[in-house]
Amino acid sequence: MAGLVMACAVYRTAPAQDWTRFGWDAGRSSAPTTPTGITAANVASLRRQQVAIDGTVDASAIYLHGARVQGRTVDVFFVTTTYGKTLAIDAADGAILWKYTPPGYDTWVGSYRITTATPVADPDRAFVYAASPDGQIHKLAVADGRAAWSTAITDLPRREKIASPLNYFRGRVIATTGGYIGDASPYQGHVAILDAANGKLLHVWNSLCSDRPGILDPASCSESGSAIWGRAGAVIDSTTGNIFVATGNGLWDGRAHWGDAVLELDADATRLLGNYTPTNTDALDARDADLGSTSPVLLGGGLIAQGGKDGSIRLLDWGLMRGTEPHRGGERQVVPSGAARFTAPAVLRTRAATWLFAADNGGTAAWTLRDGELRPLWQNGHAGTSPVVAGGLLFVYDPEGGGGGLRVYDPATGREVAKLECGDGGGHWNSPIVVDGRIALPEGNSNDHSTSGILDIWRLR
Repeated sequence: MAGLVMACAVYRTAPAQDWTRFGWDAGRSSAPTTPTGITAANVASLRRQQVAIDGTVDASAIYLHGARVQGRTVDVFFVTTTYGKTLAIDAADGAILWKYTPPGYDTWVGSYRITTATPVADPDRAFVYAASPDGQIHKLAVADGRAAWSTAITDLPRREKIASPLNYFRGRVIATTGGYIGDASPYQGHVAILDAANGKLLHVWNSLCSDRPGILDPASCSESGSAIWGRAGAVIDSTTGNIFVATGNGLWDGRAHWGDAVLELDADATRLLGNYTPTNTDALDARDADLGSTSPVLLGGGLIAQGGKDGSIRLLDWGLMRGTEPHRGGERQVVPSGAARFTAPAVLRTRAATWLFAADNGGTAAWTLRDGELRPLWQNGHAGTSPVVAGGLLFVYDPEGGGGGLRVYDPATGREVAKLECGDGGGHWNSPIVVDGRIALPEGNSNDHSTSGILDIWRLR
């Protein structure tokens, strides 16, 4: 506990910074190491602006400080709506700086075809990458929103959905696919690797029919399902570049079909390096209890935490799961999480210890990693989406009850420091970012199929 208090004490002033992707870093820790300028002493005094946008953002924003947009230097939030519009929003006053509308927008707007993917910014800060419901990834200029390229990562966008946030690593954009509500076949979960410079589709790894590289005609594979749809999507080990994903319901045979599994791929997504599925994988598949309703969590030291719809968090010693031979069972620990999990936990690692913060419909909880096991730290009954631990505070969006609110906790004790009121737009998978003296949180639910929404921005000034 003392280690966490000491870690929080170092946050004082906030230098200018970026938040370039969901989860802040390639490993999706949701725990920035830089100060935010927001503290327990000033968080309750933040002022909220509600920015009306012509679309619902059922995802997160990203942020660039001091970007060049339309010839000016401005701080900018970027969001992608469920129907694929990407907007640049002035972080200082909420003005819409530009809007990109993908070709064909009019053919799917208002329909079931959506995306809930958070965009990702290029490290050069001149481009962002965003998804749309036609299965395309777009490279958009920060300066004016113009598309440099657009590349399809599916041959059947009416069945295969880009639900998870995009990621970026060493000149490549990483995206995953799943299916729509109702699991209407055919579709397969796959990992797509694109060259960020020119949009070339370099590699595709399929979680069903994995012996067949490249984009599949979904109907040509004998199996359907195994969606890669967790809130964090592709999680990347920043040391090796290796890619970790978890899959949903689908056949698991330990050879070519990898439903309800945790998987490690090489950085090119051409080779399977490790794998895990529970001993009851067939039962999970039968009762729609996707293991991959959330993404793998890299805890460090070779340990991975994996949640699921069955209300459990499995702690895995990944050194025992490496290799192409099938690994069934063998968990180090199984921890009850209280409810089906659809969110991405936050992981704070310091020299003293590692902490895991998670929220779901059953409440919010914290664990500490001690002696190779997760030990309960605190819990409460407040629901939440994917949490963020930043600047010594834990931020959790609770979409339930009276429009919900953004709850701010002391991460060491779970004491509520403040509750920032949101509007009545409700929520689903929306989650906050906390950066540069500001908080951005979208409101709205993709299942409402709305063409309007709200971005809440809180500021210190």
